[in-house]
Amino acid sequence: MRYLFDDFAFDTVRRELHRGANVVSVAPQVFDLLDYLIRNRERVVSKGDLIDAIWNGRSVSDAALTTRLNVARSVIGDTGEDQRLIKTLPRKGFRFVAPVVEAQGPADAETTDNSIMPALTLPNKPSIAVLPFANLSGDPEQDYFADGMVDEIITALSRFKSLFVIARNSSFTYKGRAVDIKLVGRELGVRYVLEGSVRKAAGKVRVTGQLIDAMTGANLWADRFEGDLIDVFALQDEVAVNVVSAIQPRLLQTEIDLAARRPNNLSAYDLCLRAQHLQSWTRGGSDESLRLASRALEIDPRYGFAATLAAECHIRNVRQGWAADPKSEIAEGFRLLRFALNIDGNATLALSMLGRATASFSADFDTAVEMADRAVALNPNSFRAWEERGWTHLTAGQPEEAIRSFGRRIRLSPFDPLLFATFAGMSMALIGLGRFDEAISAAKKAARQNPLFPFTYRCLASALAHREREVEARQAVASLLELDPDFRISKRVAPGELLGLRSYIDGLRKAGVPE
Repeated sequence: MRYLFDDFAFDTVRRELHRGANVVSVAPQVFDLLDYLIRNRERVVSKGDLIDAIWNGRSVSDAALTTRLNVARSVIGDTGEDQRLIKTLPRKGFRFVAPVVEAQGPADAETTDNSIMPALTLPNKPSIAVLPFANLSGDPEQDYFADGMVDEIITALSRFKSLFVIARNSSFTYKGRAVDIKLVGRELGVRYVLEGSVRKAAGKVRVTGQLIDAMTGANLWADRFEGDLIDVFALQDEVAVNVVSAIQPRLLQTEIDLAARRPNNLSAYDLCLRAQHLQSWTRGGSDESLRLASRALEIDPRYGFAATLAAECHIRNVRQGWAADPKSEIAEGFRLLRFALNIDGNATLALSMLGRATASFSADFDTAVEMADRAVALNPNSFRAWEERGWTHLTAGQPEEAIRSFGRRIRLSPFDPLLFATFAGMSMALIGLGRFDEAISAAKKAARQNPLFPFTYRCLASALAHREREVEARQAVASLLELDPDFRISKRVAPGELLGLRSYIDGLRKAGVPE
């Protein structure tokens, strides 16, 4: 295993630290110290932890430990004053805080393009992917209902912080395919896979499911649930509780409180399922999604999720330059998100979206970051919350934290067809850190996934201009203006972007993007 951070590659097999093509000399005990900190980077490591791991529990003075930490910082270009990579938390311990990418293969392998995508190793807690349920209703128009059942199960499971749950957008890449469960487990980096079917007919619904150990192929649990359509939400709860119980018995009967985000009317629920399905990065898709979400709110005026979907459409219209009256749409987006949070103060998606919107349109960065951080604390399995948190921290001028959030979002949904936006955000964050070659790589990855997303070419043009690759920068500007002819820096870059990431704007100007 190699751990990539900053401009270093830490090879645990060869026990070597590389900086570019050079091998950095590291004493064995210092290497072990770095190894332990990097492997345990998700938590604060205490002095006792280090003594047990590095000195096998022998008595070690504070001075000796401090000396080793100072040497460890020195070999990776850090200092006790800066603490960019290894942070000391007074009276608590130490933590490796730099963004890290895990990679397989020899140290001299080419990593530039893949360095943004973490290797899919198994998490250190129970992990699961819920595959699309087969629609056995005999009516293709009912696919959305089967998909909605899976959405609810994923949402319920995601609320358990002790689980690692793959996001819908990645698990749904297997829809309609005959799959090898062991292969799915390897591709998504999970231990368990849930699959099943839904049959909806004559006012009744039947759900079957089976939980499979993706490592062995063993069937761990299978069951069938039936109910009236009017009881569909209780049925979803029952399926979710049984799945959780099969994975981790101590979670048996743990609450699955989705009441606040559920509608009182199934028609409103259906409309929102269709609105989600239609959402896209096209103006027509956004307009139709807004129409359906608004209709759902008319049917059930206190349906918080419908308000969140409608708010997302208004804000997207502004960001994409589709709004005839941007101020009005921004105000409506804020109103709907606050309305959704008045209904359910713990609505993760609404909270994370409000945090990002606050950073972008009011530049109240402290409040924005607080909301985004609270959203991922409420549901650490929500890839959307991590995505919104990444953009919030990026706009607030904290690119390192943005990269960490985007990396977590990628891990939760590694095959997501909307990852192009994440890679574009990653590119913008890397520009802010002066890592222009990596920014170019991330932007190109975004462009390969979706060549019609204008923001990608803004990042690509900026990064190329900083590297003084003028011809390529002009080509990126041409692609941007072909997709978005009216784009102007002064009119379309949000105030938060201007304040939060100056180097990105400087690169746009240097590339020749119209002011």
